[in-house]
Parts: sequence; structure tokens; C-alpha cells
Amino acid sequence: MLKPGHGKTALITGASGGIGCELSKLFARDGYRLVLVARNAGDLGKTASLLTSEYGITVKVISKDLSLPASPQEIFEEVQSDGIIIDILVNNAGFGAYGSFRDTDLNEELEMMQVNMVSSTHLTKLFLPGMISRGHGRILNLSSMAAFQPGPLMSVYCASKSYILSFSEALAEELKGTGITVTALCPGPVHTGFARRAKTDRSKVMRRSLFNRIWEADDVAAVGYDGLMKGKAVVIPGKRYIASSFITRVVPRRIARWSAKKIMEESGNTPPSSRD
Repeated sequence: MLKPGHGKTALITGASGGIGCELSKLFARDGYRLVLVARNAGDLGKTASLLTSEYGITVKVISKDLSLPASPQEIFEEVQSDGIIIDILVNNAGFGAYGSFRDTDLNEELEMMQVNMVSSTHLTKLFLPGMISRGHGRILNLSSMAAFQPGPLMSVYCASKSYILSFSEALAEELKGTGITVTALCPGPVHTGFARRAKTDRSKVMRRSLFNRIWEADDVAAVGYDGLMKGKAVVIPGKRYIASSFITRVVPRRIARWSAKKIMEESGNTPPSSRD
């Protein structure tokens, strides 16, 4: 029996670890060929070797830094030159920066905006026309629970995830009837390298989740994958986080801002942020 992904290819950014790596495993399990993109060529190669040996699929790796504006076009051109048709695009790459905006590094935040927002938009712009001409395709964009409210101490990161959520929902509506679906995955806190590198691992939200559940990357990936395949516009892992997304929309904004700051605070001095 042929697997669901037989003859199809998924491109996944940020695939060398965390949620991106776990999503790669799910696509590989279902027989998709993969194009994996990440900055770290060594980690990316290890992931590709694991997937090839475990699932017997074809994996192409592209080592690119998506904080560089030229990278999306270079990825697209390399895929095109190899004659690869992308059926599913997963814009997973992203990172955060923690701290008061007056103290954080401007260059890091500009890179964050490039990775989290611009590169995802650029790759979607490049690969979407082919999907439309073929009449089928899926796009998964990694947003966050941070998208539903302002985020003091992670102001630029939270704003970038709000952009991804809004962009994804709007595009999903535009593309109805074309055979293309767009899904925004909005997890809460997840046990990955993200928190450590963004220096949020000592914040209250990571030490003690508001809902006493910090998810594992494979669990988030599974929920996101299922929602993508069902064509859902927004996927929020966990019923309590679903409830929270509604609550943040109805409480006064001043309360949302205050509560968000409280759960992001940590004891002692705020350390400088760090690139994921």
C-alpha cells in the first residue's frame, strides 16, 4: 500500500532540531520526500541521515541562514534547478530575544524579524504560485500562543508571531477553493533549545506553566501535523491553551499586558538575549 506522501515533497525550514525535526519525522513516516533547511549544516546532515536510514526516503539538505535577505530566493532557485516540486511548505524556522526593549540588541531583533516574518512571507510568495497552478498544496507556518497578546519582555518576538498568525489566517481565507490550505500552529511553551537560547528558561512561564503543562516538541509536531493534513487554519495544542486564546481576546488589554509581563518576569537581573 502506498503511503499518503508517496510521490510528494515537503520543504521544512528550521529542520535540524526541535519542532522542525519532529515534523520531518512525521513527513518521512508518511513517505514524503524532504527538503530540509537550517543554518547548521552538521546537525542538518545528521537529521537527514537518520531519516534516510529509518524511513528510506529521499532527503535533500540546504544549509542557509534565513536572517540573510537573499536566502529565500537562493533556496527557491536551488530547488527549481533540481526539478523538485514542493507540495508542502513548512515555515518553521524562528528565534526569540528576551529582555526589555530598551536593552536588547537592535541587530539581533532585525535578524529575528527577517527570520520569523520576512523569510516566511518570501518563501510563501515564491512557492505558492506553483501550488496554485497544480491545484493542490499545503502551507504550515509556526506561530505561537504569544501571537494572541502583547508580550512585554519579548515585545518584538511576540509581535512577529502575531504577524504570522494574521498573515496565515488571511491567506487561508484568500485561498479557499484553490486546493491550497494554510495553517498557523500556535503552541504554548515547549521543551526545546528555544527557551535556553532566547534566555527565557528562567522565566516564570518556563519554570511553572500557567496551565502546568510545558509540551514536548514531538507532541506539538503531532498536533500540528494532524491539523495541517485536516486543512485547519489555526491549530492550538491543548484544550487549556485554546481556552486561553479566547480569554486573551475578551479581557481588557491592560490586564492582558500586565499578566503577560508577570509570567515572563524572572528573579534577578534580566540576561541579554541570544540567537536561536
